[in-house]
Amino acid sequence: MILLDLLFGFLKVGFFAFGGAYAAVPLIRDVVLDYGWISEDMLTNIIAVAESTPGPIMVNLATYVGSTQAGVLGSIIATSAVVLPSFVITILIMILLKKLLKNPVAQAVLGGLKPCIIGIIFAVGVHMLLKNLGLEVGSFSPDLTAILIAVGLALVYYGSRKVLKKGISPIGLIGISALVGVLVYGF
Repeated sequence: MILLDLLFGFLKVGFFAFGGAYAAVPLIRDVVLDYGWISEDMLTNIIAVAESTPGPIMVNLATYVGSTQAGVLGSIIATSAVVLPSFVITILIMILLKKLLKNPVAQAVLGGLKPCIIGIIFAVGVHMLLKNLGLEVGSFSPDLTAILIAVGLALVYYGSRKVLKKGISPIGLIGISALVGVLVYGF
C-alpha cells in the first residue's frame, strides 16, 4: 500500500508542479504532510539538504521520502513517479513545439504563467525564511541565533562583493553556511 501511495503522491507532484522545483515546494509539502510521511520540521531540514546536494530538489526530496518510507524500492518508485510526467510532457512538447510556439494563445498562456511562478517562488522563500527565523505568523518565537547567522551571511556575501569585486561564489557561501551551522547548532 505504501508503494502505491508513493507512486500516486509523487505522480501528483510531477503532474502539477509547474515552474520548477521551488514553485513545487508547496505541493510537495502538502503531499508529504497529507500522507504523514514526515513532519514539517523534518521537511524544512530535507529541503535545506536537497538544495545543497547535486540534482533537482524534487528528485532529491522524492528519493529521500521514498527511501524512508519503503527503502530502495520506495525511492525508485517515488523518484520515477516525480520525473515521469515531466519526461512525457517534454517529449510531447518537442513533437508539437513548432506549431505550439507559433500559436498566440499558447504564448499568452506562458506569458501569464511567468508572474504566477515568480509569486509562488517568492512566497515559498518568505515562508521558509520566517519559519526558520521563528517569525512565522501565529507563533512568534524568534530564533536570535538564526537571525544573527542570516545577517552575518548577508554581510559576508555583500562584503565580499565590495572587497573581491565579484563576490563569493554560491558554493563558497553554502560551505560557510554549513560550517557555521555545524559549529553553532552541532555542539
